[in-house]
Amino acid sequence: MLPASIKSEFPVFAAYPDLVYLDTGATSQKPHAVLDAMQKFYEASYANVHRGIYDLARRSTTAYENAKTTVAKFIGAARAEEIIFTKNATEAINLVAHSFGATLSAGDEIIISELEHHANIVPWHMLRERKNIVIKVIPIRDDEQLDMDAYKKLLSPKTKLVAVTMMSNALGITPPVAEIIMTAHNVGAKVLLDASQAIYHGPVNVTELNADFLVFTGHKLYGPSGIGVLYGKYDLLNDMPPFLGGGDMIETVAFDKITYAPPPRRFEAGTPPIAEAVGLAAAIDFMSGIGMENIATHDRELRAATVEKLRGMNRITIHGGAATGGIISFTVQDAHVQDIATLLDKQNIAIRVGHHCCMPLMQKLGVTATARISFGVYNTLEDVEKFAKALQQTLEFLN
Repeated sequence: MLPASIKSEFPVFAAYPDLVYLDTGATSQKPHAVLDAMQKFYEASYANVHRGIYDLARRSTTAYENAKTTVAKFIGAARAEEIIFTKNATEAINLVAHSFGATLSAGDEIIISELEHHANIVPWHMLRERKNIVIKVIPIRDDEQLDMDAYKKLLSPKTKLVAVTMMSNALGITPPVAEIIMTAHNVGAKVLLDASQAIYHGPVNVTELNADFLVFTGHKLYGPSGIGVLYGKYDLLNDMPPFLGGGDMIETVAFDKITYAPPPRRFEAGTPPIAEAVGLAAAIDFMSGIGMENIATHDRELRAATVEKLRGMNRITIHGGAATGGIISFTVQDAHVQDIATLLDKQNIAIRVGHHCCMPLMQKLGVTATARISFGVYNTLEDVEKFAKALQQTLEFLN
């Protein structure tokens, strides 16, 4: 387990000493290191980037570009120029759907899975409406793992992109993405990984995986909201048209002709999230200091302890039982999860309930909603005990 003292790095727990926060899958709390880095940047280094030649502007540009270097190192990218800052993971996926999608033709195929968040479903539907592409869906088996045999049958010479999650936000299931990538590459398809959940639960290395695209968001990674990341292999990015037009993504502008900047600036129109980039880099440094393997171990231990508690209670069904990471989803027989969450909230326990932006997955599971626990570095075995006690009291009250 990680030391319990890590919780003291997060000021929210000083403000709310009795809070048991089990909703990091929705968004994380922020450590002093991130808040202080952003405050210091705003106070002493803030100016617009890539424009001014004065000292303050140079410092701001350096901080922004250093943040890309930090991200690239964190995910094992070959170069910082493969890192594009967006406002969140959803925008990053939409960027790929628009710009990589512009290179596709009617009849080309994109494969997604039944585990996907709406953010990795809707942009492809929108692309289908624009380009008449074909969407295929990898089903899940009865054990809620991806059906890899079915996936391999879906692949064809027309498959241009496979877009899958690295960790289901609803169930915590982790698909075999290395196998998915290798198999897709065998038919000439590219692969996009949605790492929005996986990125804060353990190590991610795009070079080892040979991923073509990878997206994640800063606010789940103990960083600020308003910033996301798109990684793309440089040659792929260089062949893609821009997503948005405006300042900083151009080389020359005339009324009869425009030339675009090389990646990543081609995809970063307008003033970027500068302070947010500084905050994201501080969050990555914070997590790297803890150690991503240590975080993964911490997740597994918390999950094991919580699952043991849940299995000792009547009426509870755990969904995603094959998951190993720090997300647990469950339902309660003859009880609405909204009532569960409300009564837990009265006991200072914060969890997420609903469809988790995964309506097709909920339909496949035969439920309308689940209750979800998602762990962060600040959670402890004491939190698990408090949650279990509160849930047991809730079940007795509802019974």
